Amino acid sequence: MIAPDDTLLAGLKARYDEPQRAYHSWVHIEALLGHFETFADQIHDRTRVLWALYWHDAVYDPMRGDNEQVSADLLRREGAGVLSAETLEEAAVIIEATAKHQLPNSLSGEVLLDAALFLDLDLSILGARAEVFDVYEDNIRREYGFVPEDAYRAGRAAILKGFLGRDRLYFTDTCGVLWEAPARANLARSIARLGV
Repeated sequence: MIAPDDTLLAGLKARYDEPQRAYHSWVHIEALLGHFETFADQIHDRTRVLWALYWHDAVYDPMRGDNEQVSADLLRREGAGVLSAETLEEAAVIIEATAKHQLPNSLSGEVLLDAALFLDLDLSILGARAEVFDVYEDNIRREYGFVPEDAYRAGRAAILKGFLGRDRLYFTDTCGVLWEAPARANLARSIARLGV
């Protein structure tokens, strides 16, 4: 497995420490790294998943709508010459898939399986214990503190209802067994709290 060097990691940590981040911080990356180790036996290419993990929220500005694309492009630049072109592009496409949390049609085979697992891990917070999920929701509100309350409630409720309306929140059976039921309970409770 090829890991980012100390210089790249220092740059990433500085990004994840930006003041607009309450949830999308280095703490989120550390949580995903824990899942990365827990589910290591289900990852087909640890290098591509690790680099997708580190860079997937590297650019995060709640006022823009292309964070995932810009994060993927940053990875393409910073990973050039370190990773093979193929691995680099696979990791970047996985990052781009986090925009809608849907599997990209361009992937297949083991790359698609790794993308499915990564997307599931990224949404693990939805299936967290209720008190942990509530802190997550509070932190998302802090990140969107510039949005008026009524508009935020309507927008957030629409996003959460979109997830709740899916047949399955998690693509892999392993994560579905762990998190599907608590995630649905958390989403329903949060929607009710938003009162929309």
